[in-house]
Amino acid sequence: MADVQRRGRPLPPPPPPRGGPLGPPPQRIAPRLEPVDREKTCPLLLRVFTKVGGHHNDNEFAVRGKEPKDEVQIYTWMDATLRELTDLVKEVAPEARRRDATLSFAFVYPDKRGRFVVREVGRTFSYPNMRRPDSGSKSLSELKFQIGDYLDVAILFQ
Repeated sequence: MADVQRRGRPLPPPPPPRGGPLGPPPQRIAPRLEPVDREKTCPLLLRVFTKVGGHHNDNEFAVRGKEPKDEVQIYTWMDATLRELTDLVKEVAPEARRRDATLSFAFVYPDKRGRFVVREVGRTFSYPNMRRPDSGSKSLSELKFQIGDYLDVAILFQ
């Protein structure tokens, strides 16, 4: 009993062995993302740039105010999925409504040096089905979108 308790208090755990491994690394549990209450939360302005055939080059975003002309502004929330954004893009871009259209989504943001980076984050099919899984269920927050970033959408055909 003396090894287990000292004056009614449990002993602290033994120190880890010197220089040895501490066991398996802790499991990283992805944070559970709560849905946004869209009635109470103010939406964000998402600047979306569409292009048929591929993504815009990062240098097309280099000068503020001289971004590509094919811009659509969407008010949305951080829990918006790529499927929701696909449906919104289809409303304004007739090319995206084609049966064989694939939409490639990329975030455009400045890096540490201030240069813009175009990073692809997911793809969706204009008309999805169970045999062709896509990234449509991913939300902006899951993809690490930050308010102020742009969204570049390449409309591709198979």
